[in-house]
Amino acid sequence: MAAQDKTPFAGAPDPGQGAQGRPLHVAIVMDGNGRRAKRRGLPRTLGHREGVEALKRTVAAAGELNIRWLTVFGFSTENWSRPAAEVAELMALPKRYFESDIARLEREGVRVRVIGRREGLSAELVKIIEGAQERTANNDRFFLNIAFNYGGQADIADAARRFAEEVATGRAKPEDLDERRFTSLLATADSPPPDVIIRPSGEQRLSNFLLWEAAYAELVFQDVLWPDYGAEHLKAALAAFSARDRRYGAIVADDVLAAG
Repeated sequence: MAAQDKTPFAGAPDPGQGAQGRPLHVAIVMDGNGRRAKRRGLPRTLGHREGVEALKRTVAAAGELNIRWLTVFGFSTENWSRPAAEVAELMALPKRYFESDIARLEREGVRVRVIGRREGLSAELVKIIEGAQERTANNDRFFLNIAFNYGGQADIADAARRFAEEVATGRAKPEDLDERRFTSLLATADSPPPDVIIRPSGEQRLSNFLLWEAAYAELVFQDVLWPDYGAEHLKAALAAFSARDRRYGAIVADDVLAAG
């Protein structure tokens, strides 16, 4: 990840990009896999496998809806505390997804990036991730970020550590740090901030997802479990987003008149 500000997306969101109407960047917490399997009397691991199919549907739908960036939350730094069998299944999901879908992603112009810590991942999994990224590195029609072994707090801590190392080695001064510079040190530095964060499953929290980047994101919560997610649910979330009035802390003329 970039160690200095090289991205046009660092800092505050540009109201001209995804400000109203169609979002430029959509982020989704893929939640509800285990609960769906449990309701059907199935192992939680099968729910995660069905979640991969939902991801395929959603990526295809996002591209058709002219969304440029999609960031999905697949495995958090807190998920390591789950039962060993479930963690093993979650670790196998990137391999299952890329083996079945990487050719289509490459063909359709999707650039894949997996954000999150590599520590704790097997050498085989890291090789699979890097292979998928290299294979799609020249694509630019659609950008898919998969947050895996990722946590918003961990990413902020990692960014702070990177800047502290720059200061310690004389490459930066403490006064060089501002919001824009800090953004450039995050795992998401080369993506615009999310316009909307969607969480299915009925839960209403961020769960340590894109904490810094979510500053001005609209939040949409949907009562559908992730394995059942598809184009119609994404369209409903976008409709909810398009009805929002995004102000980024400012006020508009109507508010001034009403207050006056």
